[in-house]
Amino acid sequence: MGYLSMLRFRWEHWGAISSEDLILIFNCEMSTATHQIGWKTAAAIVVSNMIGTGIFTTLGFQLSDITNTYSIFLLWIIGGILALFGAFCYAELGSYFKGNGGDYIYLKETYHPVFGYLVSWISLIIGFSAPVALAALAMSKYLSAFNYTFGNGFAIGFIFLVAAALSFSLKTSSRFHNFFTFIKIAFIIVLVILGVVLPGSEAGNSLEFGSSWQDEIMLPAFATSLVFVTYSYTGWNSASYIAGEIKDVQKNLPRALIVGTVFVTVSYLLVNYIMLKHAPISQMAGKEDVMGEAAGNMLGIGFGKIVNIFIALQLIATISGYLWVGSRLTQAFAKENHLWRSLAVNNKKGIPVRAIFVHAVIASVIILTGSFKEIFVYTAFILQLFASLSISTVFFLKKDQRKIFKSNLFYLFPTVFLLFSVYILYFTLIHNPKESIIGLGIVALGLILYVIDKKFFTKPAE
Repeated sequence: MGYLSMLRFRWEHWGAISSEDLILIFNCEMSTATHQIGWKTAAAIVVSNMIGTGIFTTLGFQLSDITNTYSIFLLWIIGGILALFGAFCYAELGSYFKGNGGDYIYLKETYHPVFGYLVSWISLIIGFSAPVALAALAMSKYLSAFNYTFGNGFAIGFIFLVAAALSFSLKTSSRFHNFFTFIKIAFIIVLVILGVVLPGSEAGNSLEFGSSWQDEIMLPAFATSLVFVTYSYTGWNSASYIAGEIKDVQKNLPRALIVGTVFVTVSYLLVNYIMLKHAPISQMAGKEDVMGEAAGNMLGIGFGKIVNIFIALQLIATISGYLWVGSRLTQAFAKENHLWRSLAVNNKKGIPVRAIFVHAVIASVIILTGSFKEIFVYTAFILQLFASLSISTVFFLKKDQRKIFKSNLFYLFPTVFLLFSVYILYFTLIHNPKESIIGLGIVALGLILYVIDKKFFTKPAE
């Protein structure tokens, strides 16, 4: 049984497949594995890509300014709609460009090679390394509930431990990642059931269904809160990796995107409801480990700490996933640019170890140079900026070049996405200038490296 067939069998019989499995198929079996993935597998990929650090850490930042429950729910509904609209756009782009390369190809072919270089640079620093740093910091914070401070040293050490686990062989990496991905999905399902069924705690709650939401949605803080939400939905662009691999793509890809994104949106709404139901605002505002606070009230201190452990365990899947996928994309990027050529080397088992550990080193540097919120804001800001640039390329597709959405109503998707992006980016820049400038500085550094690469080095031979 081939690897692709094995994964399809796993999904059909066990219901579990990771996004990283698909990226591996993309890299290793592109020549033979075309149009073989069904909509269930595609939906599972969308779900596993999205659920990560954001949902368990961002509510506390939102509650610092936005307290009405309707406002909170609206934030997450808007995030889900934008994710779905963005995914539809990437589905068309992925179909047109044959699903190969994602943002790199869209920007390089539509605008200029410098944009392809920059998006690859951003993937190296922000797209994959920063989320690893955030997940490790969040894991440290949740484990600190055991009356011991798990600081930056623990977060960095654990990143390198995961990197090492991914370096032995493909079989070991698959087992390691899939085990923690299963924990992630099972944990969220159990958590949602318990949180909805159990009565509210004596500590109080944060539920507020008054009319203040009408004023809150007009506040700049509502826009800046959306930057946390859009980061939490990161992963909808997995469509760019799977469009060329889906059987009957015109029918099954939209179905997978709708099912996957709706599932994640509903899950996010329920998780936020649970936290609001089981903890007062004073207990959560400004904190990262908000679910730990709610779980302690909901289940008692002892069982609440067990929830903290499971949150930390599911974050291991996030670290593993970003190191796995990021290293493969960095390896592909390195093959085309002389400065990064050394990162394209595999070990004897075919694993891009150098790329894996470069991401681990970058994530460690990020941890040592900023707070959780600072890293979160500039990461979300830059990812939103480059997602918007990629989405804008869809306007260059002619009607007869679109494979999935033939109606001109299709342009509603990128238009809504870009309008909200401008809204989010503007207020984030105004209200978080330091973090925004840090992100733009990383982009500027990438531009300098592009000039150096093209001026002083020749492109390596194929």
